[in-house]
Amino acid sequence: MADCGSNEEVAVIFNTDITSTESENNLINTMVEREATLLRKMEINVTEAEKRTGKNTVNMLETYTVYLIETRSAETVPEGGAPATPDSLWRRYSEFELLRTYLLVTYPYIIIPPLPEKRAEFVWHKMSADNLDPDFVERRRVGLENFLLRVASHPVLYNDKIFFLFLTEEKEWREAVLDTGFQDKVDSRLKSLSAMFRVKNPDERFTELKHYSDELNAVISQLLRVRARVADRLYGVYKVHGNYGRVFSEWSAIEKEMGDGLQSAGHHMDTFAASIDDILEEEEHYADQLKEYLFYAEAVRSVCRKHELIQYELEMVAQDLVSKKQQKEELATGTVRVFSLKGMTSKLFGQESQEQRESRMAALEQSTREGEEALKEKNTESQEFVRTAWKDIGRFKEQKDRDLREALISYAIMQVSMCKKGIQVWSNAKECFNKM
Repeated sequence: MADCGSNEEVAVIFNTDITSTESENNLINTMVEREATLLRKMEINVTEAEKRTGKNTVNMLETYTVYLIETRSAETVPEGGAPATPDSLWRRYSEFELLRTYLLVTYPYIIIPPLPEKRAEFVWHKMSADNLDPDFVERRRVGLENFLLRVASHPVLYNDKIFFLFLTEEKEWREAVLDTGFQDKVDSRLKSLSAMFRVKNPDERFTELKHYSDELNAVISQLLRVRARVADRLYGVYKVHGNYGRVFSEWSAIEKEMGDGLQSAGHHMDTFAASIDDILEEEEHYADQLKEYLFYAEAVRSVCRKHELIQYELEMVAQDLVSKKQQKEELATGTVRVFSLKGMTSKLFGQESQEQRESRMAALEQSTREGEEALKEKNTESQEFVRTAWKDIGRFKEQKDRDLREALISYAIMQVSMCKKGIQVWSNAKECFNKM
């Protein structure tokens, strides 16, 4: 794991050993907490995907995919009774994007779960990069369900009204989310970049956290590239084994006593060559688990950027208050410390009257009081952001350690199983040869 710096609090967050819990399903990364969350009351599933064609906003035909969300009560069904019929609705990927943007704006101090990729990344040569490819759509379906479960299991997000409407109201939801006015609160990227370069006293914890997320992104990207190269070569090695099967079968045709053994060995080679398709399909699920944390790294950076913006605004308010207090002192003492337009005007046109000075002093006193109140509010906002953000960062760290540990262990187990199958194939072939 990348070094996160010497800050003690950051070190605690990223280097504490967490006890692992077993995943209910090694192929689907839905390791979520159910205590005090929506999942105690409701079962949430994205059960299927469907390709549709319709007109877009510029009145042109387009092909897109919709996903069926099913929800039902999680209450225990009485013995002999039938489970309730689930409520269902269809959602496009763009609607999931809108929901996540709303969550990002409304809860800037929370690491919002990421959506699955919009288009396939880190593909190997036999894997389609088409976002309408059935295999890709199926993996995205799994990822969208995982996103909903992540949100539904979050100790804060699960209780959001707009999220509940997303699950239960097919048409009214969009109007409700737009009525929140969240789009007016979206901080521009330019504003965030300005804050990043101009903050004078950045919080070292968030600086280290941002560096860690950058390094995590780089490490997982490298891991996914290595995995794609290995998949390419592994696919070729397995498929080449099919040539053994063909040669053994052809050879068996010219042998009498050895024919049956060669034919059987050829069948084992054919089976081995064909097995790589299922193996690599299973591997894609593990790759998707890693990709989730690749995208989580950006969610972490989003929290850091928001803190930089709050810190920048705090520093600007503090700087403005210092300036007002200086103007007040200069007016009271009649001393101008730095060049100012006011000072030059006084020299050119004479001193202002006592009445003018008193009026300006009263305005400065009022402005100073307002500045002090604004600074107090900004300080409170900053402290509350740090408190809530750091609490969620701790929760995320535990989740990350647990999930990635489970994913890597499961991936290693799958590789061991694959190697054992290869050994078994050659052991079977050996038995065939022994019987010749």
